[in-house]
Amino acid sequence: MSALAPTVWVPAGAATGGIAPPDIDWAALSPMWVVAAVAVLSVVLEAALPRGHRRVPQVVLSVLGLLVALAALILTWDSGDVVTASGSIAVDGVTRFLMGTVLVLAVVAVLLFGDRVDDESGFASQASSVPGSPGEAAARRAGLEQTEVFPLLLFVVLGMLVFPAANDLLTMFVALEVLSLPLYLLCGFARRRRLLSQEAAVKYFLLGAFSSAFFLFGAALVYGFAASTALPDIAEAVRTNTDQDGLLALGFGLLVIGLLFKVGSAPFHSWTPDAYQGAPTAVTAFMAAATKVAAFGALLRVLYVAFPDNRWDWQPVLWAVAITTMVLGSVVAVIQQDIKRVLAYSSVAHAGFILTGVLALDVTGVSGSLFYLAVYGVTTIGAFSALMLVRDAGGEATTISSWAGIGRRSPVFAGVFSLFLLALAGIPLTSGFVGKVAVFGAAISGGAGLLAVVGVVTSAVAVVFYLRIIVSMYFADATEDSARVVTPSATLTGVLAVTAAVTVLLGVLPTPLLGLAEQSGFFVL
Repeated sequence: MSALAPTVWVPAGAATGGIAPPDIDWAALSPMWVVAAVAVLSVVLEAALPRGHRRVPQVVLSVLGLLVALAALILTWDSGDVVTASGSIAVDGVTRFLMGTVLVLAVVAVLLFGDRVDDESGFASQASSVPGSPGEAAARRAGLEQTEVFPLLLFVVLGMLVFPAANDLLTMFVALEVLSLPLYLLCGFARRRRLLSQEAAVKYFLLGAFSSAFFLFGAALVYGFAASTALPDIAEAVRTNTDQDGLLALGFGLLVIGLLFKVGSAPFHSWTPDAYQGAPTAVTAFMAAATKVAAFGALLRVLYVAFPDNRWDWQPVLWAVAITTMVLGSVVAVIQQDIKRVLAYSSVAHAGFILTGVLALDVTGVSGSLFYLAVYGVTTIGAFSALMLVRDAGGEATTISSWAGIGRRSPVFAGVFSLFLLALAGIPLTSGFVGKVAVFGAAISGGAGLLAVVGVVTSAVAVVFYLRIIVSMYFADATEDSARVVTPSATLTGVLAVTAAVTVLLGVLPTPLLGLAEQSGFFVL
C-alpha cells in the first residue's frame, strides 16, 4: 500500500458495540502520573491553606513527590522498552535517562524556589548586608510569598517528562504546551524589577507561541505526507516513499524550527538572553538546566525515530545551524557586561556543542549527548544558584564590574563559582571537559569532524568571557559600590556543595555516568 493512501482507524471492540480502553502500562508511566498527582494536590494546597502557611507544605510536598517519582523510575529502570498509551508514549533507555536527569534537577529547583533570596530586593541600608541582620532576613522573606511557583514548577516537570517520551507528534505538542505555559508565567515573577521581568515573560510567550505554531503546522504537513502522526509510521512512510513529497520537507523544517526554539539554538535564540536576565534567578536556573534536557530529548527522538532515512536531506541544514549556534553564542557572549546574559549566550553555544553529538547520527552521538545534558544541567543550576547570593545596594548584582574584589572578600564563594565557570569552559578535570570530549569524539567518529573542529575553536573563544568574570573577582579592586556575598542558608549551601562536588567528581571519575549513558542510548522503534 502506498504511504499516501489514507488509513482508516477502527476502534477495538467496535464489532461488539463498545470501545476498548487504551492499553496503558502504568508502571512504566509511574514517574509521570506521580508528578501529575502531586501537581494537582499542590494546586489544592495553594487554594486551601492561608497564605502565610503555604510555603513549608508546598516545599515538602514537591520534594517528596519528585523523590517518589525518581524512586519509581529507578524501580522500573530494568523493565525493558515499552510503547504504551496507544503507541503515543515510548519508554526506552533514552527516555529513562532524561527523565532521571529532569527529576534530579527539579528537586534542586524546588529547594531554590523555597529558599531563594528575593531576586530584586535591595538592602535599605549598609547594615542590611551584614550576615544575620534584620535587613538580610527581610530580603529573604520577601522571596517566599509567591508559593504559586510550586504547582507551576510541577506542571513544567510533568511536561518535561512527557516531551522526550512522546512517540506521536500530537502528544509531543501537548507536552510542549504543558511545559511552556507555566514557564512563561514563572519568568514574570520577579518582585522589584517587575517591568524587566514582565517584559521577559511577554517576549518569551510571544516567541514561544510562534514556535508552537510552527511545530503544529509542521505536524499537520507531515500528517499530510504520512497519513499518521506516530513517529514510527512517519519513518515507514519516508522509507517506502522514494518520491519525496514537498509536504515532508516543509513539514520537517517547521517541526525542527519549533524544537530548535526550545533548545535555544541560533537563529531561534533571541528569547534566551532576555528571559534569562529578566526571570527570577531561581527560575532561570531551572529553565536553563532542565528545558534544554527535555527539548534535546524530543529533538533526538524526532530525528532518530521519525526521519532517519532522509538524513542526507536535513543533515547539511542542521550542520549549518550547529556551526552558527556555536560561533554566535561564543562571540556575542564576549561583549556582554551582565553575567546572566553571559550565561545566556553561553547556553546558546552549549546548544551548538550538543548538536555536534546529535549529528553524529549513531548510538555514540546519542550517549555523548545524554552525558553532556546531564553534566551541563548540574553545572548550570549550580552557577545560577551562586548568582542568587551576590547583592549590592540595588538588589541582585549581575554586572561583571560590580563583582570586583569578591575573590578576596569571599574566597570560598569565588572558588566555587570559578569552578562552575571553568566547567562550562571545558577545562580538564571538570565534568564539562569530559562532556565535550564525548560529543566531539562522537562527531569525529560519525564523520562530522568539521563540527568538532568548530566546537574546539569556539570553546577556546568561550574561555575569554568566563575568564573575564574570574579576573574581575580576583584581580579588580573593590569599591564602596561593589557587590557583597550574603550568607547562604543551610539549604543553599547544600545545593552549592553538592553541585560543585558532582562537577568535580564527574570530571575525575566519569565512567559510571558515561556507562549508564551508553547503555541508555537506544530508542525503541
